Amino acid sequence: MLRALRSFSKLQKCCYSAQAKAAPQSNPEILYSGIFINNEWHKSKSGRTFETVNPSTGEVITEVQRAGVEDVELAVNAAHSAFKLGSPWRTMDASERGRILFKLADAMERDAAYIASLETLDNGKPFSMAYNVDVAYGIKCLRYMAGYADKDHGKTIPVDGKYFAYTRHEPVGVCGQIIPWNFPLLMFIWKIAPALAMGNTVVLKPAEQTPLSALYVSQLAKEAGLPPGVLNIVPGYGDAGEALVKNQKVDKIAFTGSTQVGKLIQQMSGVGNLKRTTLELGGKSPNIILADVNMDTAVEAAHQGIFFNQGQVCCAGSRTFVEEKIYDEFVERSVERAKKRTVGNPFDANTEQGPQIDGTQLNKILELIQSGVKDGASLLTGGQRFGDKGFFVEPTVMANVQDNHLIAREEIFGPVQQLFKFKNLDDIIERANDTNYGLAAAVFSKDMDKVNYLVQGIKAGTVWVNCYNVFGANVPFGGFKDSGHGREMSEYGLKQYTEVKAVVVAIPEKNS
Repeated sequence: MLRALRSFSKLQKCCYSAQAKAAPQSNPEILYSGIFINNEWHKSKSGRTFETVNPSTGEVITEVQRAGVEDVELAVNAAHSAFKLGSPWRTMDASERGRILFKLADAMERDAAYIASLETLDNGKPFSMAYNVDVAYGIKCLRYMAGYADKDHGKTIPVDGKYFAYTRHEPVGVCGQIIPWNFPLLMFIWKIAPALAMGNTVVLKPAEQTPLSALYVSQLAKEAGLPPGVLNIVPGYGDAGEALVKNQKVDKIAFTGSTQVGKLIQQMSGVGNLKRTTLELGGKSPNIILADVNMDTAVEAAHQGIFFNQGQVCCAGSRTFVEEKIYDEFVERSVERAKKRTVGNPFDANTEQGPQIDGTQLNKILELIQSGVKDGASLLTGGQRFGDKGFFVEPTVMANVQDNHLIAREEIFGPVQQLFKFKNLDDIIERANDTNYGLAAAVFSKDMDKVNYLVQGIKAGTVWVNCYNVFGANVPFGGFKDSGHGREMSEYGLKQYTEVKAVVVAIPEKNS
C-alpha cells in the first residue's frame, strides 16, 4: 500500500546550518513509498513491491512499489508531454525555474533533520554525516544551479556577409537518470538540479537499496511548484533502468554507478535513438604521500580518504602510495588510527562508521580482503565482520600490497586501506596510472615543484593536493578512461544538459 500523506507538522523542522547539532529521528515515519508520476503517487502496474532494508539491523523498513517497463513508459510519456512546446514548463521564465529550485532548497532546509534521519535509516551512514554533508551539500548544489537558471545563454557572432548569427542554449529534452546507493540524496540532487535548471524534464530511477530520500524530496519538489511531469521517480530494479535507457523518447541518460553497468548503458544508448550520455563510474584512486609531509596530517587525510562513508565512495583513495623513507612509520600510525575508529549505531553522535549497504557488499569486501592475504599482503588490523547484526565490517589496514594483487586492481568499495611503497616520482606516476580507472587522485607534499610535476602526469578527473574528498557545487567532477565521461557540477555540468543551436538570419544591410 502507498503510505498515506501525513501532515508536515509531524516532521522535525529546523533552521538548518552546516554546523547545527540537529537531533536525529531514529525511527522516522515513512511517508512515501510509491511511484511518482505527474506529481501523483501510483502503485506499480504489475502489483509488485520490493523491500528496502535497514543495513544496521538487516530488518525491513518498508515495502516500496516496484516500477516495471509499463511504469517507466508512463513516466517517460509524462516527461515527454511536459517538455512539449507550449507546455507550462517550456513557457516558464528561466528565472521562475530558478525560483522553484530555490524553494525546493528551502523546503529541504526546513526538513533537514528528517531527511538526514531517513538517509541514515535507509543507507546506514552516520546521521552526523547525512546531516552535515549529504543534506548540506545537496542544498548548496540546488541553490548554485538555481542561480544559473537564467544565466546560461548564447552569443551573437560577427559572421561575414549580410547576416546576423547567434546561438541559443536549449534543453536536451527528456533526461533518464539512474543513481547509486552510496549517496542516495546527494546523487539525486546532483542529477536533477542541473537538468531542471536548464529546462529539461526528468525520469529518475533511485537505487533499489535506497529509494526513500528521493521519494520524499520529489514530494517537496511538487510542494515547491514544479509542474506535473517535470520530475518523475520510478523506484525499481535493473529492468526499470534498462527500460529507461532503451526508451526512444528519452534524449539523454545520466548514470552514476559501476563501470560494468556504465559500459552496458553506453551501448544501449546507441540503439534506436542516439542518446546523450553522462557517465560517472568506478575508481581505484591513487593517494600519493611524499616523505616531506606532516605525518599527522597525512595519516588522518589518508584515513578519511578511504574510510569516509564506510569506504563506499567511487573516488576513495583506495591505493595509498607512501614514499619508502616514511613507509614503516606511516603504516604504524595508520593502523593505530584505524583501531580507534568508532563503528556502530549510525544514529549515535559518536559513531564514525556505520554498516555497509547490504550482505552482498559485505561478503564481497570480506572475500577481497582474504584474496589480498592469499596474494601476500599483510593484514594488520580488521578484516572481519563487526558484530552479529547488520552489515558492519571492521576498519581494515593492509600493508605490503603489490600492484598485481587483486585488491590493488578491484574496486573494493569498503573500509579497507591498502598501503603501497614507492621510491621515485617517475615510478609512481607510471604506477598511479596503471589502471583502467581515472576518477580522482591526491598528492601530499610541501614541495610544490614535485606536486605540480605529479599533477601533470596523473590521469584523473580530479587531483586533490594536501587534502582529500573536497567537493563544491562550483567544481566539476568526473573521470578519465573507464571512470566515465562528461562532468557533473559547475558550469561544465550544466553544459551536459543543453544543446547549442546556431541561428543565421539574412538581413538587408549590416552595420558594425
